[in-house]
Amino acid sequence: MAADETTVRVEADTPFWSLEPEALLSGLRSNAQGLSAVEAQRRWRVLGPNAIDEERGAGVARLALRQFKSPLVLILVFGCAVSASLRQWLDAAIILAIVLGSCGLGFAQEYRASTAVAQLRRRLALTVKVWRDGTLCTREASQLVPGDVVQLSAGNLIPADGRVLQACDFLVSEASLTGESYPVEKQPAVLDAEAPMAHRSNAVFLGTSVRSGTATMLVVHTGERTAYGSLAASLRTVAPETEFERGVQQFGTLLVRVMVVMVLFVLIVNLGLGRPWIDSLLFAVALAVGLSPELLPAIMSVTLSSGARKMAQRGVIVRRLEAIENLGGMDLLCTDKTGTLTEGLMTLDAAVTPQGLASPEVLRLAYLNAAMETGIDNPLDAALVAAGERAGLDTQGLRKVDEIPYDFLRKRLTIVVAQPSAEQHLIITKGAFDKVLSVCTQVAHAGGALALDEAQRAGLQAWFQEQGMRGLRLLGLATRTVAPQGGYGHADEAGMCFAGFLVFADPPKADVKDTLRLLASRGIGIKIITGDNRHVAAHVAASVGLDARAMLTGEQINAMKDEALWHRAEKTTLFVEVDPQQKERIVRALQHAGHTVGYLGDGINDAPALHAADVGISVDQAVDVARESADVVLLRRDLDVLCQGVEDGRRTFANTLKYIGITTSANFGNMVSMALAAPLLPFLPLAAKQILLNNFLSDLPSLTIATDRVDEETLNTAQRWDVHDLRRYMIVFGLTSTVFDLLSFGLLLKVFDAHEALFQTAWFVVSLLTELVVVLLLRTHRPAWRSRPGTLLWVSTVAVAGLAVALPFATPLAGLFGMVVPPGPLWLSMGAIVLGYVLATEAVKWRFYAVPARRRRGRVQARRRRRS
Repeated sequence: MAADETTVRVEADTPFWSLEPEALLSGLRSNAQGLSAVEAQRRWRVLGPNAIDEERGAGVARLALRQFKSPLVLILVFGCAVSASLRQWLDAAIILAIVLGSCGLGFAQEYRASTAVAQLRRRLALTVKVWRDGTLCTREASQLVPGDVVQLSAGNLIPADGRVLQACDFLVSEASLTGESYPVEKQPAVLDAEAPMAHRSNAVFLGTSVRSGTATMLVVHTGERTAYGSLAASLRTVAPETEFERGVQQFGTLLVRVMVVMVLFVLIVNLGLGRPWIDSLLFAVALAVGLSPELLPAIMSVTLSSGARKMAQRGVIVRRLEAIENLGGMDLLCTDKTGTLTEGLMTLDAAVTPQGLASPEVLRLAYLNAAMETGIDNPLDAALVAAGERAGLDTQGLRKVDEIPYDFLRKRLTIVVAQPSAEQHLIITKGAFDKVLSVCTQVAHAGGALALDEAQRAGLQAWFQEQGMRGLRLLGLATRTVAPQGGYGHADEAGMCFAGFLVFADPPKADVKDTLRLLASRGIGIKIITGDNRHVAAHVAASVGLDARAMLTGEQINAMKDEALWHRAEKTTLFVEVDPQQKERIVRALQHAGHTVGYLGDGINDAPALHAADVGISVDQAVDVARESADVVLLRRDLDVLCQGVEDGRRTFANTLKYIGITTSANFGNMVSMALAAPLLPFLPLAAKQILLNNFLSDLPSLTIATDRVDEETLNTAQRWDVHDLRRYMIVFGLTSTVFDLLSFGLLLKVFDAHEALFQTAWFVVSLLTELVVVLLLRTHRPAWRSRPGTLLWVSTVAVAGLAVALPFATPLAGLFGMVVPPGPLWLSMGAIVLGYVLATEAVKWRFYAVPARRRRGRVQARRRRRS
């Protein structure tokens, strides 16, 4: 029987949590040493990758079809069908060409964008430790198959559904599946087949995470066959909507309302004037399309993905494109000090006795603890192992008996060692000084031990505080010898002897003050949130120029109500000795004060805060659960890299808003002009095909807006989506355009006595030129001549402007669109109108941005308070 067929039989016949481990291994044709690489590859080819299609990839066919789902495109297709049914073949062909051109551009840009995002996500592929060919190796989680044997430790995400074969203090957070907020302990056992998911204490499931301890897991289900996979479809429907997505939706609603009113008005008026209903209908349809930025999805995709690619080149990988907006809007960054403010290269400065004397024995004990632990990889253990190896230490002749893993309540880790020349087991515990001292009753002294009285405790505490004020980080070390026993647990961490201190150094980065000044110039404040003791945190903060006196401890936060924390959090720079739940409370308190909060973390205890923050930021080397919780991942834990990422985020979002604001205001102005002119003119101001061509050509330069330069002052302020400002922008600048459109109408009718073809040609050119020139005017808050546009943007704008002027002279093409060559004096008048429009728009722009910014900030803060 083939392995994959066996797997199906095991799944169908008996729930895997109710089988004996030997029977389950046999049914999956596996063993405790896992599968061979050849067999694993064969199963992978049959069963497919271990992945859930949460966000279906944008395949070529699906992406092409998506271009035609837009209501705007469907309106055009409807207009094309109407023209064809009335045998207006030329009009139908022109509309079809514009549809295919718009959809083709959209498809090309979105396909490129989706490919770029997929490549970025592959760089962050989840990896696991799995047994293959009897060797523990690292593989991508997507390569797992049923029958694989995986090693798990604190911080790992569970990569598939499976059975626990071995476990040591193994706690798993299952909130994503069961809703249970507290971690659940998992142990090898055989359970009843009817046990509900929350009670399957011998099984682990994809989508959950390891809180503490270690385990060996047998993979049973992968991909869509997991419990999480069966829920994936419903989970997709409840994904939270980001502020960016809400803004786009509100903007779309605004456009639809304006469009419906305008189209109905024009259609009713034209029919009331007795004009041909087909021309009136096509004109109304063209107005609707002309008001809408039909390339918005493509331009947003290419702008955001282009920004994501540039950010990746600088070492900032965006996991969700929507996070770029939040990253650009961040005005507070919460971070630990290690690796951001400090070098992040922990070195063991000394291993000393309780009296502060260097001790090779303390180093040996600490080395054994660090070398034998199998939990979370961390820089402190790496520093201890490196120091021990330099001193010639090893673990030969010693046997690890048991391990009591680290957790965030005990804040200590214990190793039990069997020594060859001793009949007793040696318990070695290291961890946070106060937590280690709390389980001690003796203190090492001159080769022996003394009772740990209050005077001894006070002396140890004073030495600990003195070293902390020098910026050194200290761990405590304690030992105990016991008679051999079957297993060890938390209760065995008692009656210990305090053996000494482990002193670590991690100096501040040389250039961190400059980086903090740069962040401050970008309007971003820094809050340090750390579990470290207050003395070390205060020393580091003071050394980098932060206010070390503005401090809250975890104990103080615990005694505060939320209302008190809302008030104190904004005035506090240092949050020290805090636990994971307090980190989340701090983030939410800062959000309540109206801030857009970024949180930088890389540990298990950072996951709640990463979820709560407006933008979660982690590093490539972070534990799985932290990295997967983040919106943005840094390839280097460096504030310089993050500052560049914020600038790129603001630049990307600013360019996205440029297109939306400029295009909608220009289109709105032109459509209002046509709606007003339609009942007053003896003919339509523009034919439907001319409106569509105008709209298509005016959008072409916008495809390059992702490459445009952004003014320095824009980068210095946090940016947010504000549909109220966008509506005001559209009305003010749109109606400015309308004034000059009406001036053009009067000039054409009263001065030049223009007939239908001449009128439509002249206004087509003027409206297209004003739409193009306004891109260069409104792309900056400065006077246009003081802000240089991106090369691609101005080159494409000039090129399309040249095409607009040349189009009436292109005899075959001009005839297709009903155009004629205007006389020379009219060309001069058209140029004067465009020049007047430029000067007026500059004046209106100056007035528009002179409105106090605090009015807009007040609305934004009020909205954030309502959200919180």
